Amino acid sequence: MNYTGIVIGLASFIIIGVFHPIVIKSEYHFGKKIWPVFLALGVVLCAASVFIGNAIFSSLFAVTGFALFWSIRELFEQEARVKKGWFPANPKGSDKAKEDGEDRL
Repeated sequence: MNYTGIVIGLASFIIIGVFHPIVIKSEYHFGKKIWPVFLALGVVLCAASVFIGNAIFSSLFAVTGFALFWSIRELFEQEARVKKGWFPANPKGSDKAKEDGEDRL
């Protein structure tokens, strides 16, 4: 039997699940300005996946890379969720608050 597909599917599920709190914490602490880090890591992982001979590891590198790409979009959406009050804002202030000159307590 070949378990490669099941392993990749399960790992993909876990990777996607892990990125939800990463996006929330990243937006809370750094705001959306952290998106270039997600982009750079995604490019590195996707490029590395091309050179990995093992199908499982190659797939997992690519899935993680694309999860990072998707997380860029989620960072911007997370900012909107915070503005709607669905998630707590960082009391030290966000990018937008600093641009507007607001003081958050």
